[in-house]
Amino acid sequence: MPEYHLAQLNIARMLAPIDSPVMAGFVARLNDINALADKTPGFVWRLIGDGNDATSLRPFDDDMMIVNMSVWESLEALHEYTYYSGHVEVFRQRTDWFEKMTDAHMVLWWIPAGHIPTVQEAKDRLLHLNAHGATPHAFTFKQSFLPEDVTRG
Repeated sequence: MPEYHLAQLNIARMLAPIDSPVMAGFVARLNDINALADKTPGFVWRLIGDGNDATSLRPFDDDMMIVNMSVWESLEALHEYTYYSGHVEVFRQRTDWFEKMTDAHMVLWWIPAGHIPTVQEAKDRLLHLNAHGATPHAFTFKQSFLPEDVTRG
């Protein structure tokens, strides 16, 4: 059976343009948070646009929507980074910078190790999650699946 890694996409709709004073606190933390991810055990890859982050990318038809996409060796590695590292401080402040989303704004899915997901692939997974709920094709931390579930279909 091939080895799998975990891909994730999360989106957020900013309260103001990225270069505004409203977003300054978020922008000031980006380099540190990305450096923390890069050195976290289990980290594999992250999407980067202009600069050292993905904030310059606008793959949705909304200039206020930003994305974060990464690949991890395991669900546990991503969970540890998200909720038990310095990242949690930024996560707790998200309402200072981002609107509350009504639809799913984060999606997880298994990929063959070595595969780098495209933004379109990630968007399709998020659409699937919103349309069908959590399945082995697209899921969340709260309702996750094992890599073996992907092969069972």
